[in-house]
Amino acid sequence: MIAVEPADPRSPAAAALLEASHALMARLFPAEANYALNGDALCGPDVHFVTARRGLAVLGCGAVAMRTGYGELKSIYVEEASRGQGIADAILRALEDHARAAGLPVLRLETGTGLDAAFKLYTRHGFRPCCAFGDYPDHTSSIFMEKPL
Repeated sequence: MIAVEPADPRSPAAAALLEASHALMARLFPAEANYALNGDALCGPDVHFVTARRGLAVLGCGAVAMRTGYGELKSIYVEEASRGQGIADAILRALEDHARAAGLPVLRLETGTGLDAAFKLYTRHGFRPCCAFGDYPDHTSSIFMEKPL
């Protein structure tokens, strides 16, 4: 059973997942196209951060940042050995539930070209491509998506 619950992004298990995610993004995309939030930023009062675990093993994480008029998904990551087991789906459902409970009308996200599994996950959950939003530039390696809640 997968348990998704609020967590401290600075905890050792969450920090390790975030470090792995940031390292992957640094290998795949140029620095100017990396928009990851660090652990301190993910602790902000406007961010809801969760981890997903099976038993005591923390296998994935994600966050929703509350913005004016929308929520932004951030830092969704599942360790490589645990992918394809429904963990990202569980994280995404929990973040959507939180955004709905907060009264947000839409969720938005930025992901990268070539992250096919992420694109399929978001599409499967009803996200559709949209224009750049917030402070994001319209970078060629970015894909922007949104979902009305």
